[in-house]
Amino acid sequence: MVKHQPLQQVYEKQLCLSFLTGIYGCRWKRYQRSHDDSSKWECAWFIILCSTFSLLLFWAYFWLEAHNDYNQFNWLLYNRSGEWKDGTVPILATTAVGFSYITFLMILALCHISLGQQLNLYWIHKVGVLAALITTVSGVVSIDDVWGDEWDIILISLQSTGPFLHIGALAAVTVLGWLVAEQVVRAERTSNVLLALYMAPLAISSPCIMDKNSLKSRPDVIGRRGAPMLAPENTLMSFNKALQQGVSSLEADVTVSLDGVPFLMRDRTLKRTTDIAKVFPDRQHEDASLFNWTEIRSLNAGQWFLENDPFWTVGSLTGRDRNRIRNLTVCSLVEMLRLAARANRSALLYLRRPPPEHPHYKTWIMDTLWAVQRSGISQKRVRRTLFMDRGRVRGLQQTSLEKLSVEELRHRGISSLTLRYSQASNKDIQDFLANNMSVTVYPVNEPWLYSVLWCSGVSSVSSDTPQVLRKVPYPIWLMSPDKYCLVWITSDLVSIAIVIGIFIFQNYHVIRWRMSGMQNYNPEQIMLSAVARRPSRDVNIMKEKLIFSGTKTQEKDELSLYHENGYANVHSQVVSVPVCAGCDSYTYDGITW
Repeated sequence: MVKHQPLQQVYEKQLCLSFLTGIYGCRWKRYQRSHDDSSKWECAWFIILCSTFSLLLFWAYFWLEAHNDYNQFNWLLYNRSGEWKDGTVPILATTAVGFSYITFLMILALCHISLGQQLNLYWIHKVGVLAALITTVSGVVSIDDVWGDEWDIILISLQSTGPFLHIGALAAVTVLGWLVAEQVVRAERTSNVLLALYMAPLAISSPCIMDKNSLKSRPDVIGRRGAPMLAPENTLMSFNKALQQGVSSLEADVTVSLDGVPFLMRDRTLKRTTDIAKVFPDRQHEDASLFNWTEIRSLNAGQWFLENDPFWTVGSLTGRDRNRIRNLTVCSLVEMLRLAARANRSALLYLRRPPPEHPHYKTWIMDTLWAVQRSGISQKRVRRTLFMDRGRVRGLQQTSLEKLSVEELRHRGISSLTLRYSQASNKDIQDFLANNMSVTVYPVNEPWLYSVLWCSGVSSVSSDTPQVLRKVPYPIWLMSPDKYCLVWITSDLVSIAIVIGIFIFQNYHVIRWRMSGMQNYNPEQIMLSAVARRPSRDVNIMKEKLIFSGTKTQEKDELSLYHENGYANVHSQVVSVPVCAGCDSYTYDGITW
């Protein structure tokens, strides 16, 4: 007869596991956790979580690269609402919070999978995931409506970030090798994804993958409305700041006043960049060209910059600069051109025609030309961006804002183009340069974009941030094709080797069992090997069978079993009668049964 003493279970504290299951599924108690397979419903929520994470990752990357055009986005919002505000701040804040939250849930879900825990997302998190998904989708739809042209920045940015994103993706796959290694064997689809990742560089094209000897000279930087981050745009102070940053040319927006004086103004009205709401409150929505020069000159053109701080740079200005800004007035075209002439710089003018009721509607071009002549600057140093009869503005150089064919440009007598960066592909730039056409690209405010265009061979760029581009003496990265192929192949091989190594380490016991044959293993070993893949209830039953199997063997003082679900040491003292003759004995881990 066999006598058994009561089982005594001693539980180890598993704070890390409790934290994972508690935060993810509000399963703080040990009995609430399970190694059973996740339900189809929870698997569906995991797919939704992964989709939300992917969409937020795309959204965050878009806004990271769109930093080049934040000012343009705010200007578009101003034209729609009539009020100037930085619309990027709430978008960036909500994106950062949502992406951090969803990333945290993704990490918890992956930890559940790696530890064999059942997925059970808490209902509050489900609401949060849906809220993040709906908000992001709404944001994508809204941006596509308001700012649809900006999506091009993603493909252009990949010319700079593509090789590094590929290496980062390889590093992520390698770090997650403990999951990937299993999935590669179980799912052919996963294997195809990994193969596509390893071969991704075949689809990466960048002008910065070139020999150093083929790199052209540094593109000239044009001060777009001066240096609008350091002083109010289109003011004399802004152009002076741009010249201090070493720009090769000054760019300005030109319109004509009611009495025929060309002056500098980007907007259709004077509301945003002057104090017209205080001086002429009843006329703040009128066209800027319907004011005479005396009225325009009486307005303050600097106070708005200090109050709105459109580029978040006012805090870095000196007290002297702030005092100068408070007293700025609207700049005339003659003043800007005289400044450019003294500095031996050229000028790029965006001309805007006044409305039909304007008294100079038919003579505004001649008014502009007379201002150029009065300034004393050589007409060959002035370029204009509006198509017009060359005979009426003879002497001024014309640049095209449209990407026309070389034949059409030659027919119109145009030898230069001024294009938005999304219009100028690397192939287009090379074609224009081969036909002696100079190419200016705008707006270029970020070093990575400047580097890509430098490698493409553009002649000049128009920038709101000449003080930033001045600090870029060389492309951010430049790599020969042979060196790039070496880095690509090496990183792929290292990643594959690590993933295979993790797979072998994870499945060492299974591989050893298959190689040595099943005959060398006794039932207890097979049962213990299956513990990790059994539900909690089956594991408990298995423990009881192993303990009671001691009736076949000699007396045993203590048995220790380990269970990954939280059972630490299960001690049972068994007193048995002598073993009958002919009973088989088994050996497991040095213990005779």
